[in-house]
Amino acid sequence: MKAIKIFLLSAILLNSIGCTELTDESYSTLIAKDFEVTESEVGSIIASAYVPWKDLFGGWGSYFWAQDVSSDALVIPKRPWGWVDAGDYRRLHEHKWTADDLVIVECWRRAYRGITTTNRIIYQIDNDLVPLGEFKESALAELKVLRATYYYVLLDMYGNIPIVTKFDVPEGFLPEQNTRKEVFDFLVKDITDNIDLLVEETGNASYGRVNKWVAHTLLAKLYLNAEVYTGEAMWDKCIEQCDIVIASSKYELESNQKNNFVVYNENSQEIIWSLIFDENYTAGWNVFDHHMQTLPQEAQDTYSLRFSPWGGICAIPQFIDTFNPLDERYTENWLKGQLYDRNGNKLTVQNGSLKGEDLILINDLPAVDTSQAVHGLRLSKFEVEQGAGVIPNNDYTFFRYADILMMKAESLLRTGNGGEAAAIVTQVRERSFRNNPAEAPVTAAELMGSSRYDYGRRDVHATTHEGGDDILYGRFMDELGYEFFEECRRRQDMIRFGVFTTKSWFSHEPNGDYRILYPIPQEEINKNSNLTQNPGY
Repeated sequence: MKAIKIFLLSAILLNSIGCTELTDESYSTLIAKDFEVTESEVGSIIASAYVPWKDLFGGWGSYFWAQDVSSDALVIPKRPWGWVDAGDYRRLHEHKWTADDLVIVECWRRAYRGITTTNRIIYQIDNDLVPLGEFKESALAELKVLRATYYYVLLDMYGNIPIVTKFDVPEGFLPEQNTRKEVFDFLVKDITDNIDLLVEETGNASYGRVNKWVAHTLLAKLYLNAEVYTGEAMWDKCIEQCDIVIASSKYELESNQKNNFVVYNENSQEIIWSLIFDENYTAGWNVFDHHMQTLPQEAQDTYSLRFSPWGGICAIPQFIDTFNPLDERYTENWLKGQLYDRNGNKLTVQNGSLKGEDLILINDLPAVDTSQAVHGLRLSKFEVEQGAGVIPNNDYTFFRYADILMMKAESLLRTGNGGEAAAIVTQVRERSFRNNPAEAPVTAAELMGSSRYDYGRRDVHATTHEGGDDILYGRFMDELGYEFFEECRRRQDMIRFGVFTTKSWFSHEPNGDYRILYPIPQEEINKNSNLTQNPGY
């Protein structure tokens, strides 16, 4: 598997993209005459279409920030050594972002960069500038479903966006804006039209690429959120797509959830689609540096890191308080307590008002505008490799089988089949309570009940109490938080459960229901007179 991984990464570098907007002049990148390919070379030819996903997911101002750092789970507070940067991170937490903020601008740019690159390669293959022979049909299908993953991000974040499927657009072309429902319908049709042309193989044959099961998972995601996107609930359709993946028997839950996040996690039987990273082949700086963004700088000596971490992102204490302390997703996925160097010596704080004191990470955080090195538990879900640089060797887990099971469970719960839903949630929980199996079972009544999250302002500036009793299916939302934090979905889940714009947490208070959508970047509106800003901005 590692050899396949390196081949794909090498191919990605060799086919690096040169486009940043809705036009691209790199016609020569894949053009060839009298060129014949083998099946094993197809991945190399289309690899550059996958590259923008790395920057979209993990580059500074990332989709990860948009989904998780805007939520009630994670925050980037001001630290003694920085993390202020014109207030970008604070505004993300307080839901006071503007149409010029980093996350808003960069996610739009990067997603459309992926679409433009994909459209270019589709154009070249479709016009036989790169003759793929018998592989042409399946390659075009893969590219169109990959393009749908970029549009999925834009649909989720911005709603009303232009659909562009052609690369050979006239000079001065300005795309028309589509409604959110039009984008949804386009994606469902494009995926459905191409799904049977995708390969069914898993493992070496399609690792890191879009196969049939990735497409079914993406459809399930769209149907899961259909009521948000279109106003019409589609729970039965979500179940149908989940059942197709389940019936394939291609994937299974790992016995240990951590197997999905270890350094060399490409052998996981649970991962459906991942973004491939390898420090020797991945270009760029900030394309998956969660360990750098979250670990205290002193932890360089814990992991023998080649660079000092920046110690920003941490958990919101109220989120941590929802966990069962016996849950291995709490004990293994958060860095907490006294930190030590690689020789077992206690680490001490190097900066701030606590300098010289023992570095003991605590589940406490003063406010988004003030904190010290000890404040906030740190991300530890993805294993940190000894001697790691800025780019890890872990692949980023984007779709996995647990998600299929939980999407089905939620859809069952919302359609009156609570018993079936509870059995599935219990199945997912069991591996995280291996030493305490009596804690794993959950009932339908519990899943339909209150959230354990004690909502309300909770910092040194204000204290309010909102609780979680009024959240329908609140406990199920909690279960999604336990299983999937740091996996680019908490904002989306909170919106679906009606919490994202209605509840307070930490230093955040509700700031308008219109913030279910992000604004269209102002620079895009300035360039394209066909674009209308989302309401409220």
